[in-house]
Parts: sequence; C-alpha cells; structure tokens
Amino acid sequence: MNDISEKTIDQTLERLNKYAEAHGHYLNPDIEFIKELVKSLLINQKRYDYWACPCRLASGIRKYDTDIICPCVYRDPDLKEFGTCYCALYVSKEIKDGKKQAESIPERRPVKK
Repeated sequence: MNDISEKTIDQTLERLNKYAEAHGHYLNPDIEFIKELVKSLLINQKRYDYWACPCRLASGIRKYDTDIICPCVYRDPDLKEFGTCYCALYVSKEIKDGKKQAESIPERRPVKK
C-alpha cells in the first residue's frame, strides 16, 4: 500500500496547492512534511476510498468519517483560532510567511462511543 510514487505525490501536492490558493488558504511551507501528509492521504484513499485525515483514526466507514475527510470540517475553525488545521497541512498566512510558528492544537472532533 505504500507504493505511492514521488510523481503522484508531487502531482497531488500541486493540485492541493491550487485548491488552497483558489479558496484563500495556504499549505504548510515545510515541503517534506506536507509530502508525507499527502502520501498518507493517498494511502488512505487506497485503503478507504476517501481522503481520511492522516492524523486521525478513521473507521473506514465513510458515513462515520465525513467530518474528517480532507479538508475536514474542523479546518476552518482551527485555522481561525490556531493558525493551522489539526494535521498542519493547511496554515494561516502568518505561519506560511514564517511570522508565526505552528503549534500543537487540541482535537475538536468529539469522541465517538
């Protein structure tokens, strides 16, 4: 399952960057870090048939994971409050420009029982 090519990662990253820019968002400037996140998204795509957030535990059942399909529903509130989404794929302009450092943020997703 880890047979994701560098070319596929780069192409996906390019698409993600265009999407982010078109919607007024920014990707983390740490290219090696986000390549690993993109690789994990692609692995989750193969595993679950959707882009489950690589930093959260997915159930593998789409209807239970809709809130954590990237970009997750927590991205915008996390960006607004903390300057980064939970996995730090998306960041604020301040973080992108190096004026602020990304930090760990609390999990917003409710615990499912």
